[in-house]
Amino acid sequence: MAILELNDVHTYYGHIHALRGISLRVELGEIVTLIGGNGAGKSTTLNTISGLLRPRQGDIRLYSEDLRLLKPHEVVAKGVVQVPEGRRVFGRLTVTENLEMGAFTRQRGEVAAHMERVYALFPRLKERRRQLAGTLSGGEQQMLAMGRALMAQPKVLLLDEPSMGLAPVLVDSIFDTIRQLHGAGTTILLVEQNARMALQVADRGYVIQTGEVILHDTAANLRENESVQKAYLGVS
Repeated sequence: MAILELNDVHTYYGHIHALRGISLRVELGEIVTLIGGNGAGKSTTLNTISGLLRPRQGDIRLYSEDLRLLKPHEVVAKGVVQVPEGRRVFGRLTVTENLEMGAFTRQRGEVAAHMERVYALFPRLKERRRQLAGTLSGGEQQMLAMGRALMAQPKVLLLDEPSMGLAPVLVDSIFDTIRQLHGAGTTILLVEQNARMALQVADRGYVIQTGEVILHDTAANLRENESVQKAYLGVS
C-alpha cells in the first residue's frame, strides 16, 4: 500500500531544471532510500515533498491526497515531517523547547506523552533537556532534530543526510535509531551520503542522477549491482 507517491515531478530553481520527472513510491512501514552524487536532486526531492519548493509539474500524494499546493506547515499537519540537512535546531532554545516546537500540530494534552517517547528513544536528550540546543554536540543535535520531527507523530518521516558531519561511532548510533523506528512501524524516506549504510537499513532504493531516477530496486539487489558498487559503494 503506497502511503507516499510522486509521479512525474518537475522542480526548478529559477531556470535550472533540478528534478526531471521524478517518480517514486513509499509503502506503509518501509524505509526507502534515495542515493546519488552531490547535486543529483536528492534533497530537492525531499524539499519538494515538504512544500519548501513548489513543483511546476507532477503529483505528490499522501494516501492519494494531493500535497502539491500545500504550504510547508500544512504538509506537516498532514503527517509528512522532514528532518533537514544540517539539523537546524533552534540554538537559543532548550532541548525541551525545541521538542515543543515540533509538536505545534498536536493537541496540548498530547505533548507530554510524545516527549516521554522521544526521551525514551534518546535518553541523552532527557539528560540535556534544560541545555541550550546550540551548546549540544553534533550527534546530540541530530538526535534533537529527529526527536523534534517525531513530536509531530509523522505518517512519513523524511531524513535528509542524518549522518553528515558525525563521527563513525555516532553514525552507527543514528542508524541504530533508524532501525528502531523502522521496527516500530515508522515509514521513512531516507537521503543519505553513506550509501552503504543506507542500503543496509532500507527495504528499497532509488538511484538519482541529474534529477532523474535511473535505477530502482530492492536494497539487497542494489548492494549487489555492479554499477552501484562502483559509483556509490567504493567497490572497484
